[in-house]
Amino acid sequence: MKSKHTFRLSPAVARQLAELAIRKRVSQAEIVEAALTSFLSPDGSERMEAAFSRRIDRVVRQMDNLEHAVEVGNEALALFVRFWLTANPPLPDAGGAAAQAKGKDRYDSFVRALARRLDSNERLGR
Repeated sequence: MKSKHTFRLSPAVARQLAELAIRKRVSQAEIVEAALTSFLSPDGSERMEAAFSRRIDRVVRQMDNLEHAVEVGNEALALFVRFWLTANPPLPDAGGAAAQAKGKDRYDSFVRALARRLDSNERLGR
C-alpha cells in the first residue's frame, strides 16, 4: 500500500515534471518515486568506491604475500652464504689465480643456468 505525500515544487520544476510525464507516458507520481528511489539508493560513485576498495584490499594482500616471499628468499640466501663461508676454508695464496678463474667459469655457468630457468618458467616454488 502506498502512502500519500504532498510536495510543493517551483513552477519550473513542476512544468518539467509534467512535460516528462507526458513524453514518457507515465504518471508524475511514478517519476517522483523513481527519482526519490534513485536519490536515496547508493549512487554510482559509492558503488565504484566500494569496488575500488575491494580491489585495493586484494592488491594489498597480494603485496603482503609478495613481501613475505621476498623476505623468505632473502633469508634463505643469507643463510646459505653464511654457511658456505663458514664451511669453506680460505684458499692458499698460491692457488688464488686458478681459483678465481675457476670461480669465474662457475659463475658464468650459474648465470646461464639461471637465465635458462627463468626463460622456461620453471620455478622452485611451483
